Amino acid sequence: MSSRGFLDRGFLAERDESATELMDEPDGDVAKLERTYERFRLINAVVSNQRAVYRRWIRPCLSATEVRRVLDIGTGGADLPRALLRWARADGLRLEVTAIDPDPRALDWALRQPADPGLVLRRVSSADLATAGERFDVVTSNHVLHHLDGRQLGALLADSERLAGDGGIAVHGDIERTRLGYVGFALGTLPFERNLFKGSYIRPDGLTSIRRSHTAAELAAVLPAGWRVRRGIPSRLEVVWGAPDA
Repeated sequence: MSSRGFLDRGFLAERDESATELMDEPDGDVAKLERTYERFRLINAVVSNQRAVYRRWIRPCLSATEVRRVLDIGTGGADLPRALLRWARADGLRLEVTAIDPDPRALDWALRQPADPGLVLRRVSSADLATAGERFDVVTSNHVLHHLDGRQLGALLADSERLAGDGGIAVHGDIERTRLGYVGFALGTLPFERNLFKGSYIRPDGLTSIRRSHTAAELAAVLPAGWRVRRGIPSRLEVVWGAPDA
């Protein structure tokens, strides 16, 4: 993207649903894909503000005496579930995280990593679990919404309501499409393109993700009753159901 593109008033004015992330290609480079999973932990620590999601939404649902269940949809390399388990242990809280992803490449990589007590990895969809009558205290995802079209988004939200059931909550975190966020990611990752992120899809797919992502207003306009969207930082959106205002 040239500097002229950054300055164009129309740049990122609309969501680019036609853009495709390289790691979603079924015939993508497996070595690059696995290096991307390996680097997710580092990049998400900066851009996803996962600790804030844990503190605001997940930790209040946990208990020191009873095991609570969290479902992470589209887990990829399962870096988010591992972080949640680590933080819960540090807080003296009991937690089991079921991490699901329909992509066998993601689950294959995640299953080869060291075992983590409380982590359950399954190659199923949210619809599979909802149909089976599974229930969770918290249903969550990170960087999944921008991958979906309108029908898929509606299906995910409907599954989330069924999976959370009475008393549960759902919170789906994603990027908000902003010019500042795009430029910040482009410039912030540039020094690491030839070293830390070399041989991965982190930088090109990160920029594509921003182009595919929503604004708060766009999501608010299509959310079903009972759902709301709130902004977080940096350039974050949280789509929430079943939780009191916070």
